Amino acid sequence: MTGPVSRPNMVSVGTIVWLSSELMFFAGLFAMFFTLRATRPDLWAERVPILDVQYAAINTLILVVSSVWCQLGVLKAEDGIPSRTGSLLQVGQWGMREWYVLTYIFGSVFVAGQVTEYAKLVSEGVTMSADAWSSVFYLTTGLHGIHVTGGLIAFLLIIGRTFTTRHYSHSQATGAVVTSYYWHFVDVVWIALFAAIYLLG
Repeated sequence: MTGPVSRPNMVSVGTIVWLSSELMFFAGLFAMFFTLRATRPDLWAERVPILDVQYAAINTLILVVSSVWCQLGVLKAEDGIPSRTGSLLQVGQWGMREWYVLTYIFGSVFVAGQVTEYAKLVSEGVTMSADAWSSVFYLTTGLHGIHVTGGLIAFLLIIGRTFTTRHYSHSQATGAVVTSYYWHFVDVVWIALFAAIYLLG
């Protein structure tokens, strides 16, 4: 006899479908980026050396590490452990909340790093209206930054829910898991953006 057929979680399925549409959105941005790169190589040769690749690489590493903390939080959520079972210094006994707070901190540092880079570029005269390269740079990285900020808001909501209920429900765990899908997505998109803008220039 075969076992009962389990239905897929509709929240997870809906999130994956939505992220697929987001992937198409970013694909359009990449297409615009590479089209401009092919038609204006002179502009690329002029602007790319201005970028601080080392600074951007460190900021990228911060976002990548945040995904590691996020996944550790997911494992705790799936085990039904919303918060730490020991002292704050006992990292091995952290729950989803602590790992997600750490993820939030790293994500916030990434956004702050991106804003700092913008400020530096603007001080050097590289504004969004300076030329086509600048417009594409701010548009692609800025829209990604908005997506990261949206993820940070989602983390606050997930973390906040652990304080409002005594029983950590399955729906709460599902919320934590689908939020991780989104966070890993923006992480991967940024890695692609970093390679295209900073390394392939």
